[in-house]
Amino acid sequence: MAHANGRSFKLFAEELGGPDRISLNIYAPPSGELALRPCEMPIDKVTAFVLGAEPEAQDDR
Repeated sequence: MAHANGRSFKLFAEELGGPDRISLNIYAPPSGELALRPCEMPIDKVTAFVLGAEPEAQDDR
């Protein structure tokens, strides 16, 4: 979900069939230096999820 005219993004994901979750914000300030901010979880966990994520195929209906 994008906010602030596309300069801030929120990602929330839940584990399929399990209790785990990921929640983070990515900020893209005018300086161009992206900042990843996890929500109440270790940055290593968030980074591993983001780097290993594979988007689902979109339904073109």
